[in-house]
Amino acid sequence: MAKVKEENLNGKEVAEEPVEAPQVVIDLEDPELFINRELSMLQFQWRVFEEAADAKNPLLERIKFLAIVASNMDEFFMVRVGGLKLQLEAGFVDLPPDGLTPAEQLAMIRKEANKLLDAARELFNEEIKPALTEQGVHILDFEELSEKQRENVQAYFEEMIFPVLTPLAFDPGHPFPHISNLSLNLAVMIRDARGLEHFARVKVPGTFPRLFPLKRSSGATRKDGTVPYNHYFVWLEQVIAVNLERLFPGMEIIEVHPFRVTRNADMIIQELEADDLLETMEQSVLQRRFGAVVRVAINPDMPQKIRDILIENLDLDRNDLFVLDGPLGFSSLFSIHENVDRYDLKDSPFIPALPSSLTADREADIFTVMRREDILLHHPYDSFSPVIQFMKTAAEDPNVLAIKQTLYRTGRNSEIVDALLKARQNGKQVAALVELKARFDEESNIEWARKLEQEGVHVTYGLVGLKTHSKLSLVVRQEDDKIRRYVHLSTGNYNAVTAHIYEDLGLFTSDPEIGADASELFNSLTGYSDKKDYRKLLVAPNGLRDRIADLIQRETEHQNQGRKSHIIIKCNHIIDKRMIQLLYLASMAGVTVDLLVRGMCCLRPGLEGISENIRVHSIVGRFLEHSRIYYFLNGGREEIYIGSSDLMPRNLNRRVEAVFPVENEDLVRIIRNDILEVYLQDNLRARRMNSDGSFTRLQPQDGEAPIDSQQTFLQRRN
Repeated sequence: MAKVKEENLNGKEVAEEPVEAPQVVIDLEDPELFINRELSMLQFQWRVFEEAADAKNPLLERIKFLAIVASNMDEFFMVRVGGLKLQLEAGFVDLPPDGLTPAEQLAMIRKEANKLLDAARELFNEEIKPALTEQGVHILDFEELSEKQRENVQAYFEEMIFPVLTPLAFDPGHPFPHISNLSLNLAVMIRDARGLEHFARVKVPGTFPRLFPLKRSSGATRKDGTVPYNHYFVWLEQVIAVNLERLFPGMEIIEVHPFRVTRNADMIIQELEADDLLETMEQSVLQRRFGAVVRVAINPDMPQKIRDILIENLDLDRNDLFVLDGPLGFSSLFSIHENVDRYDLKDSPFIPALPSSLTADREADIFTVMRREDILLHHPYDSFSPVIQFMKTAAEDPNVLAIKQTLYRTGRNSEIVDALLKARQNGKQVAALVELKARFDEESNIEWARKLEQEGVHVTYGLVGLKTHSKLSLVVRQEDDKIRRYVHLSTGNYNAVTAHIYEDLGLFTSDPEIGADASELFNSLTGYSDKKDYRKLLVAPNGLRDRIADLIQRETEHQNQGRKSHIIIKCNHIIDKRMIQLLYLASMAGVTVDLLVRGMCCLRPGLEGISENIRVHSIVGRFLEHSRIYYFLNGGREEIYIGSSDLMPRNLNRRVEAVFPVENEDLVRIIRNDILEVYLQDNLRARRMNSDGSFTRLQPQDGEAPIDSQQTFLQRRN
């Protein structure tokens, strides 16, 4: 209530009249309050690009980050742009909270993507490639090869490459050839003996290294007395291009130009109509090669007549031609990082640690330790080996009756799957929920599903219409005259390779209520169940959304009542409109909200009267930040949940997710003080989000100690 003073005509004050202050009405449906998710994803790619541009990173790590940007952009076009184009072609408009139409999004995406891809090429050509040359790592064009190198390349071409190549003509007798997804090709114009010109396509085979390694030579002696090798690579498509006469004898090669195709890979599985989901997925993976073309990358010197041939026969919009300088398909740069054994140009290796609870008593098996206390693992700083040992021990233990396991991304050589197979061979009941729709891991998961089924494992593929994304292992063990359940829950996948480069949290527990919840969750996944209420687990799609909403609203109520309040959320993405609105309302009430978001964030921080109390940080570095943590101060009675779910509609509505409480006070303290606070203090790897969706990289202020959160976690383990 505000008061105003009034004066009469003689200048004398009259009685003060209380009046209502004008109420500012904020429309939380306003599209201006939301950032477009696709543009937010491109902002994330810029942050990854910054790591490639950062001269403080080791040189071979910088080229790896360039390859990551290229690979991420491939997936972005295959899935996100492919989906938008399908919407546009079908005339179906599903406007996001920011209100942009598919056509508007595509136009903005093309503009921003071109800027990013051009910046990546400029960085490679002007900075990274010359720096590699100085270090004895030579990425050469064919014309830069020495006479001896050319002789060696030619000999290899004749013996190995030439027999594999298949030139495909395009004329009235030969239809335009199919161009497979992510394939690199040569568009060749030839002239026959009659002077007629023809178009042909030659695919650069993926069976050979794209960056073809040449014979190494000894370099200059270092100060420490060691002698490094000089490494030499040449682009495979250039080797093929200079040898095209071998493919078209008697023809004149007029010109040759590379092009690279990206197709829509946004598969839609009609599960209700599929008798066998496994067979359906196998067919869908095959069909991915035949999706509509969403992008073709070319070089600037490709003439218009060849561009027109591609546009017409690939059914392209002219805007889908991306003109890029230099070699196409920078994801191939991964091979430089992998194949160059210059460890002085890479991140220092580290040995993941083991929690003291697992090393204090060398005689105790993991079940004994779990009965004593819950165990928290923070990967990759903590080793993934306890998870593998947990499964191996369960497979061999005669008292273990059953093992149940979700498998999302397991990788090609999975010790977890081997343990499940061993358990079955040892006569235990084994059930595996294999998610066949784990994007771009479908083929690996199909192989494992077949192998598990052959050994008699109960294999299921989840619920109709839902992707199973929860990370859960359940071991049922007979102890004396009772049954005890042992559970491992995680924010990350059961993949030993990614566990060394993804940041995740995992929890071992023998909590009876969590064990009972895990049993009922598996029953709902493998059988018939309409279970909605769990004792401690928060499970999507039934109860997770409502519970997270309640926790945010409870924090708002604490603030309104003058009690302590604070929300910290660490996740991959924040997209969900309702969750963003609840966070806005919490901020408007005065709740401090700290968000650690690796990728997409559609919330705008720092808006006057709406989100002044919200800070959004994003950390990009050596390890992929992947854990999901939900912290609530709760008036001083802290609650922490961790799990597999981001704040996205797909996670909350269309996936099976499991989020679980951390109740041990020591572990709560570790997550709050030793993990979350370190992230929030990071001023080297962290970027702070601005209201317009851009990010500003933080730097230590005067008198402020430099803090790199990932390096801090590594140092604590050494």
